[in-house]
Amino acid sequence: MEWTITEVPVEHPDAVAVMREYMDEVASRYYGRPITEAELTRYVAEEPGTDLAAPTGAFLVGRRDGVVAGCAGTRVVAPGVTELTKVFVKPAHRGTGGGPALVAAAEAAARRLGSGLMRLDTRHDLVEARALYTKTGYAEVEPFSTGQFAEHWFAKALS
Repeated sequence: MEWTITEVPVEHPDAVAVMREYMDEVASRYYGRPITEAELTRYVAEEPGTDLAAPTGAFLVGRRDGVVAGCAGTRVVAPGVTELTKVFVKPAHRGTGGGPALVAAAEAAARRLGSGLMRLDTRHDLVEARALYTKTGYAEVEPFSTGQFAEHWFAKALS
């Protein structure tokens, strides 16, 4: 089973659907309970993703044998610097190489956007994400953001 990754507009139905699954999982894990449909709708509405579109970003949908299986995004945050965000692989597709493939595709998109440095922040409880970032060459760095969910910071040179 092979992964293919394509850049799509964030309003594309596949992008919207996978983003809902991403938001459902990360919010439910954060709160330690399943989130409600009202909460999910609110969280998705608060994440319009307009910065994940050209010319300042990219949103990628990963498909495994044609089925939407994950996503990742990147956006310019400073000249020569992009942020990796919204990396997600659906549970049924985990362990099949999708995470590294999505990160690599986001890095390629970041290079096209003129980036020489990719960085990200993540939560402490997202241990699988932290392992993925380490596996794909990211190193923990000093904090560069103060968001509510920023507990670990990573960066990787893209050159």
